[in-house]
Amino acid sequence: MNIVSCTTWVKRGVAAAVPEKIELTTKELEEIIKQTQVALQDDSDKEEEEEEVIKDGTSLEKNKIKNEHGVNNSSMEVDEYNFDKYDKESGDIHCSIGNIVSFGEDGKDPLIKSEEADDDSEKEDDIIKSDDNLVLVGHVDGDASILEIFVYNEAEGSFYCHHDILLPSFPLCIEWLNFDPSDAKPANLCAIGSMTSIIEVWDLDLIDCLEPAFKLGRKPSKKKKLTRIGHRDAVLDLAWNKNYTHILASGSVDQTVLLWDLENGNPATKFNSFNEKVQTLEWHPSETHHLLTGCADGFARLFDCKLESNAKEWQTPGEVERVLWNHFDPNYFLISTNNGYLEYYDIRENSPIWQVKAHEAEITGLSLSSSYQGLLVTSSNDSIIKVWDILDSKDPSLIWEKKTNLGALQCLAANPDIPLVFAVGGDNKSHNFKVIDLSEISAVNDRFNKKETIHMEMKENSVKGENQDTKEEMMEVTEDMGSMALNMVNSLETSKKKEKKIRNQ
Repeated sequence: MNIVSCTTWVKRGVAAAVPEKIELTTKELEEIIKQTQVALQDDSDKEEEEEEVIKDGTSLEKNKIKNEHGVNNSSMEVDEYNFDKYDKESGDIHCSIGNIVSFGEDGKDPLIKSEEADDDSEKEDDIIKSDDNLVLVGHVDGDASILEIFVYNEAEGSFYCHHDILLPSFPLCIEWLNFDPSDAKPANLCAIGSMTSIIEVWDLDLIDCLEPAFKLGRKPSKKKKLTRIGHRDAVLDLAWNKNYTHILASGSVDQTVLLWDLENGNPATKFNSFNEKVQTLEWHPSETHHLLTGCADGFARLFDCKLESNAKEWQTPGEVERVLWNHFDPNYFLISTNNGYLEYYDIRENSPIWQVKAHEAEITGLSLSSSYQGLLVTSSNDSIIKVWDILDSKDPSLIWEKKTNLGALQCLAANPDIPLVFAVGGDNKSHNFKVIDLSEISAVNDRFNKKETIHMEMKENSVKGENQDTKEEMMEVTEDMGSMALNMVNSLETSKKKEKKIRNQ
């Protein structure tokens, strides 16, 4: 299996020009090895504890998600390698990775070349320029789950992988955010939802880091007498509130939406008025308390997080795959379904303004241009990408379509700085990710080039502590939710990051 399951962009000027590289000493490496062995043992204990959960059918949902992303479960039916008895084997089953690392008297690995041996071109590639965009890619290659950080530069025509991060589980969604609870300054972070119930937040300005900056959620442990915090199953989508920067929303297979307070790592509000897994969610561009969700039960729901009132809901012709606000006119939003339908709604009405059969399979990607009004791009499992003009709200027009060679398309994202550039990912084993420049397509140029561009600037608070008066209004803490101290990583990365900021000051 080789698949790109999720992607998003990072706007220009956000990333550190020279990301910090983590360099471990011999003692720090030994400590990490010990911690890894303990973690492996804990995971083994948790698997035994969660056998009861598997019996109640939760595993069926996970298998369904894996099937949707191209995982062949039939191969798991025959235990060819006797995995059922794996834990019963005698001896030390863990890899002794400490034995394969050699150190000289100076504490350095003699097999690793010095930085002086690097080519000048490689050193130049390490520098992130002010006109570079980052592209975050959730990539699964065989048994490896990876977060790849690419650099895209339109003027130079360059696109390359800057660095990557090994993930513990299959990534299902990615959300960029700049709120760091340990620092008042804006950060460059990435939250990832996966097949596990734990949300990990990684620092994109660190290279070769082994741990996330912090985690949201906690699995229960009878041995340690710990209760569960957060979701009970896979996290399918994440939405960061750009106005209330300490708030992150998450939707899950467990049929709930949680609003996380990033300042303390607690889930502060819980919505559970769903009859199926929650697959998509997005905050309103201007009404900052309004959260739009899409569920596999066929309903889109709009929640006012400030009020304890029932959500307004709209029934659709299939499972809701994606929801998207029209940032040019926030009274309107779009919905895509698993059976290929595309709908356009006015939040003041109960029925869609229009409905079209846009694709022959589920529409997994739904994205509007950052600056061109009406320019909508859709992508689907049918391998086709389409460009629409929806400026006339009553009569959408198909402008261009193409069957890609990327396989079944899984994700789509618009560049925040360049209005005609989009990234799309699929499941083709040999070629599954591409950045598409629609300005090279004459049909799109002829339709949109004459139209006035509007540069959308979303309000993003850069100083922690702003909006404190309204924060209390928004966050209603539910009684049935546990509390949890923020699982901040007090490892080497944190200390080195703080040292870097002190040096920069």
